[in-house]
Amino acid sequence: MSFNSTWHNLLENIEELPADAILVTPLSRKAFRIADVQEHRVLMQYRDDDDMIPLQKDQFETLYERISGSRGAFELDRLPPDAEPYATVLSLHPRFEIDDREGTLTESDQSTGSPLVEAQSDGSETDDVEREEPDLDVYADALLLSDALERHDVTHLEGAETPVLVNLYTLLSDVQRNANDLRKDIRSVLLGRLHHDQPVSGQFGSVQRTTRRNRSLKDDKLVLNAFESAGIERDRLTTVDSSKVDEALEVTELSESDVYEVETSEYVRKADVDEEEKEGRLQGLKDQLAATEGEEANELREEIEELEDRIAELTEFQSGRSFHKSSSSG
Repeated sequence: MSFNSTWHNLLENIEELPADAILVTPLSRKAFRIADVQEHRVLMQYRDDDDMIPLQKDQFETLYERISGSRGAFELDRLPPDAEPYATVLSLHPRFEIDDREGTLTESDQSTGSPLVEAQSDGSETDDVEREEPDLDVYADALLLSDALERHDVTHLEGAETPVLVNLYTLLSDVQRNANDLRKDIRSVLLGRLHHDQPVSGQFGSVQRTTRRNRSLKDDKLVLNAFESAGIERDRLTTVDSSKVDEALEVTELSESDVYEVETSEYVRKADVDEEEKEGRLQGLKDQLAATEGEEANELREEIEELEDRIAELTEFQSGRSFHKSSSSG
């Protein structure tokens, strides 16, 4: 099939997108939308940017040729930074598909559509979206903690009463534990979507995939025998100590793997936090609640009063005996 035929099929698929569809670049995960479709180019616009960027037909053709020259699978990390939108838009064609896990743009007769298109969603929350209270421990803990922080001045902890400090410490510990559990679950999913050295941005910050290297000494006898065979007398390592082992490694031909169990693990590291965005979002929520009127406002106030009653009951200071008795009866 000639590229002209591919191009016109691509334009037809672009024109079928919802007007408010949001597309995402495959590596940097920057959101953008298609502003206009013309005969020899596609006009796009990044979110929160007024500038129109033309995506030229001849550049699409170059990418098409590179995919063909790569036996149908083009490595996305070979793209120049400003060329990522070309890959996303080309994946709208039924014969081209982005594989997030493999990091490739593939030509196939059985493509399943682009994973980088979110119709009517740009990752931010809107007022007309129905919201439900999540059934998560961290959510309940965070509500209790927020209420406690609003009720008590934590800028001068020395002046706070002991029961208040106990409640705050308990809630902070619970939030930390449950948030970390949820963070690990999210990390497991993210690891399948991130590529090394390619930060991915969200509304409040960005993350990237990196490698953590852990090592632990092997069995003492094995380590001592290894160094003895390399000319290090056993009495110099009467007990296996990692600092002594590292010193001995420097003067022998032994490799690190001869005496250490070395493991590498993949993890997600927080790369950046957008504090201004967080503050703006929090202020927006406060303004939204303050502006609520009518029946909806009455219902909201009733819910808040019920929640405050729950919070007051749950955060009321109890003695150690009371806690023990309550947990034993449960």
